Amino acid sequence: MVVVRARLAGILKVSGATILAALDIVRQGADIMPRSQLNQVLESELGPNWSSKLKSFDYEPLAAASIGQVHKAVTKDGLQLAMKIQYPGVSDSIESDIDNVKLLLDYTNLIPENLYLDRAMKVAKEELSRECDYELESSNQKTFRRLLSNVQGFYVPLVVDELSSKKVLATELVHGIPIDKVAVLDQETRNNVGKKLLELTLMELFVFRFMQTDPNWSNFLYDEATQSINLIDFGAARNYPKRFVDDYLRMVVACANCDREGVIEMSQRLGFLTGQESEIMLEAHVQAAFVVGLPFAENHPGGYDFRANNITQSLSNIGGTMLRHRLTPPPDEYTKLISLMIREMTTQPFKIR
Repeated sequence: MVVVRARLAGILKVSGATILAALDIVRQGADIMPRSQLNQVLESELGPNWSSKLKSFDYEPLAAASIGQVHKAVTKDGLQLAMKIQYPGVSDSIESDIDNVKLLLDYTNLIPENLYLDRAMKVAKEELSRECDYELESSNQKTFRRLLSNVQGFYVPLVVDELSSKKVLATELVHGIPIDKVAVLDQETRNNVGKKLLELTLMELFVFRFMQTDPNWSNFLYDEATQSINLIDFGAARNYPKRFVDDYLRMVVACANCDREGVIEMSQRLGFLTGQESEIMLEAHVQAAFVVGLPFAENHPGGYDFRANNITQSLSNIGGTMLRHRLTPPPDEYTKLISLMIREMTTQPFKIR
């Protein structure tokens, strides 16, 4: 282990930007399973006659990522499928892989000390373990399909149970462009998609109390032909307790109304604050809350102008003070809810108003 640390220390004497670029290349260039290994997984999970249930199966993957790869297939009755097949041993390597990522971050100093990296790593291990359970993802996807069945503008693909297992997930193949590519379309489309994303986020949290918490661009596919958003990849979806959601809504209202005492009270109830913070920390926390609450305030005739306001930059300016003076990490529910804010920020590339 000492040798590994020394070797890493020498290798990683490069800038944070270089590290992030390298990691992005790794993410996009995941290894493809050899056909023999792929068949071994399919036979183990679906039985030796799995191919007899299909009209065709494309061994060239549509996509490959860190947990598995996706293949196109067609059922006997002509339904096009996306079959997600997990790499062997992935679930067993999560602990060591996350520890290696932490080691990388420690050596490059990419993460400030006050971001409570250990807590974030613990949550990451829990979330990745859930994402490796395709039976859980299948259940999550069916729940979302039911919840959104009568909501215009969204579509959740059908799950095919007879071709699914703990490490294989077969779903109806849907098409569309990743949601960030909507930024190059016309203004009306950008407006509509941005509003639908906000609508989805608010429904998930405050109506369903069940959220798809992986904000990867490619999990939201905009279909121009149907003018709807196809939702895929529900491995990270989860429920939220009613008490947490109710207090979080009170927090949002306090933020929107610039209610300082309300923000502090709800922040303490939710676990963002301990009650022992300095006045400097309290002021930074309250100002950050007011920034997040801006789009929900009532004093925006015609709607909030995302074009003229940069929420991300405003929060970044306050974040340094909060990092230096915070006394506790955010609650786990919020760590898993971070996509709420991320999705809100994603409306900005659409320049909606």
